[in-house]
Amino acid sequence: MSLYIGIDSGTQSTKAIVLDLAQKKVIAEARAPHRLIDGLPVGHMEQHPRDWTAALDAVILEVAARVDRTRVRGIGVSGQQHGFVPLDEKGEVIRPAKLWCDTSTVAECALLTKKLGGARAVIRRIGLLFLPGFTAPKILWLKRHEPQNYRRLRHVLLPHDYLNFHLTGNFFMECGDASGTALMDVRRRTWSKEAVAAIDRNLADWLPPVSGSHKPAGMLRPDLARKYGLSTDVVVSAGGGDNMMGAIGTGNVTPGVVTASFGTSGTIYAYSSKPVVDPQGEIAAFCSSTGGWLPLLCTMNVTTVTEQVRAIFGYDHAALDAAVAAAPAGAGGLVLLPYLEGERTPNVPDGSGVWLGLNKNTLRAGHLARSAMEGATMGMNYGLRRLADLGVKAKEIRVTGGGAKSPVWRQLMADIFGVPVVAMVEDEGAALGGALQAAWCKALLDGEKAKLPAFTGSVVALNESTRCLPDKALVARYRELQALQDKLSLALRPVFPAQRKLAGS
Repeated sequence: MSLYIGIDSGTQSTKAIVLDLAQKKVIAEARAPHRLIDGLPVGHMEQHPRDWTAALDAVILEVAARVDRTRVRGIGVSGQQHGFVPLDEKGEVIRPAKLWCDTSTVAECALLTKKLGGARAVIRRIGLLFLPGFTAPKILWLKRHEPQNYRRLRHVLLPHDYLNFHLTGNFFMECGDASGTALMDVRRRTWSKEAVAAIDRNLADWLPPVSGSHKPAGMLRPDLARKYGLSTDVVVSAGGGDNMMGAIGTGNVTPGVVTASFGTSGTIYAYSSKPVVDPQGEIAAFCSSTGGWLPLLCTMNVTTVTEQVRAIFGYDHAALDAAVAAAPAGAGGLVLLPYLEGERTPNVPDGSGVWLGLNKNTLRAGHLARSAMEGATMGMNYGLRRLADLGVKAKEIRVTGGGAKSPVWRQLMADIFGVPVVAMVEDEGAALGGALQAAWCKALLDGEKAKLPAFTGSVVALNESTRCLPDKALVARYRELQALQDKLSLALRPVFPAQRKLAGS
């Protein structure tokens, strides 16, 4: 039976898994790290795409060596969303990629919003706002700040598209990841002429056509097939952004399922058979990489926060969990506004972290650690409540990412969200999603009338031993703390730009 390789290229590393479709399980895994570029100004986050391709080659070679290579039929790639990979006419990278977490484009967002007639007009035209994390303002940033590089621009790709380009030699973009550029009319699944023209009318010629997510990006290049020891008939599926592929890998491909990813950043999303457009623009009206839509909230500060607090006290992960468990729920009234990297939901790109409630009783390692975990989770709950306002209500949340591995954190999630949470048997949801999409794509190419839910339903499994139920008393307590965090955020938003200017001076 067939094997499928799933790739997840994130901010910190690239992971690969091999799915044995007959056994319905992952039989090989590998990981290779890559780093952010050091020494950039505050708000600038960039990486070298060559680091992604080197890591991709390394993990595919590693997993391929552990399986019967002749059985590999497809590869599916998940990648960090929104990154801008600028290529010249030969397909060479012009400069490092600006990433999803880059918040240097506030001015460009304002310019684009003004050109399209204001925030309401932007939502009416494309379905979401221009936010610093999205790709469109990054392109305008290049035009305004590096005109010599912009003059060379002839192809625009997203990170996962660039890896597909590396694998196939084709310029290709599918609806799911493309919807996170803020250049696409998400309701109609086409490039928005107005959004594109607001940057440069020539840009329309530099974007690949938007393709359906069921279509292949192409076949594996013969030279890479030889390098990996794979057949030249290996198909590379459309792939998608990490959230879109994480949805597939958690079985979030039909209405009624909600997924939360607790990684460097945090996302909560749900499948919808029709567009879910937020008139306030806080929930992203993305398309899915399955043919539907994926209303999504994103916060930029999750394990980024807990990892920094862990490092301050020299804890390993077990010690961090123990410190959090020993501190009281609510950390004695200590509340963290967790905007260490600015924030996207709510849209506070100039934000910074604030602890409220420090006193002789709360200025302790355990209280600080617990408030960090609580603060990051309440930051995500801000968006979960907004999703509920739009009609997307959670009865259960499937959790993935580093935070999902902590029993203490899972219980804290249940108490803050107010619904049961459960982790997955296979936690590498985005990589598993890539493998499942590749299997679906291959079946369609073979003429089968294949439906993606049939693949996810037979492979994706919940780890019931991780299920946590909310404590009613703590749900009420966290509701009060959530209101306090929300008030703190609103009160300080006018202060943040001046504070960031001081920090950068």
